[in-house]
Amino acid sequence: MAQGREPTHVGEVVEQAALRLAAAPLAYGHGTDNPLDEAAALVFHALGIPHSAAPAAYGWAVDAAGLARARRLVERRIRERVPFAYLTGLTWFAGLEIEVTPDVLVPRSPIAELCERRFEPWVRPEAVRRVVDIGTGSGCIAIACARAFPSARVDAADVSHRALEVATRNIRRHRLEHRVRPVLSDVYGGLGDARYDIIVSNPPYVPVREVDRLPAEYRREPRLGLAAGHDGLEVVARILDGAAGHLAGDGILVVEVGDSQPAVERRWPTVPFTWLEFERGGGGVLLLTAGQVRTHRRALGLASRPQ
Repeated sequence: MAQGREPTHVGEVVEQAALRLAAAPLAYGHGTDNPLDEAAALVFHALGIPHSAAPAAYGWAVDAAGLARARRLVERRIRERVPFAYLTGLTWFAGLEIEVTPDVLVPRSPIAELCERRFEPWVRPEAVRRVVDIGTGSGCIAIACARAFPSARVDAADVSHRALEVATRNIRRHRLEHRVRPVLSDVYGGLGDARYDIIVSNPPYVPVREVDRLPAEYRREPRLGLAAGHDGLEVVARILDGAAGHLAGDGILVVEVGDSQPAVERRWPTVPFTWLEFERGGGGVLLLTAGQVRTHRRALGLASRPQ
């Protein structure tokens, strides 16, 4: 685009927005990891262009009103240090459009890739009948699991009423009310004696002292979804401790712990966690089979007691 000329096409608006974002002290990691992708998301939303219209949409004309809307949204992103998903109200997870509000974390877990792979080779997809997503937030993992396992029923569990309201809207958005059930539950507290083929969770795992040191964008997210005690393992410990009582015979437990992986290994040194690898990046996701949970139940329980 020639210097000094107003952009007239979507691609030029995105290019200009990306330059503006790159020059600002922003943090990424809420669905994008660079200014160009973030600019595209903001501009497409401001112009009312569906995500699916790319790449053809980059050649579409933009009028003055659309340009003004895009610029206002980009300036809000810079001024308020708000994750772009909260500005647009939408993001994507495992290829699915998900509504988000500041009552839930912005979906970004590498577990999305596991959902797309139908958790293979760890389960036989056709045999999966019940799944629970603990700390469901927006419902993104629960919904992705329901898509992965068309014969399964999925419990979307969360301790936050407001999060469950968002999850319920997303369940309706994807027309899964008949198979995905929002459940008010503090870890396993609201699940009764139900047993599951897959227990999956992206729980809070940030030590309390570190939350206030996070970039401003992360501090816009609900603290309830981030902070988990002095070592970040308060909720993880409860999930591990109770898994034996809720896993089906051949089930698996999958929990994201992110940068707390070393802390997990120190606290449960005798437990043979499998640490999953992902083609698109990300890590800190552990897996245990039901057999491993049963074998190491005592170690999981003892180390889960308050330290």
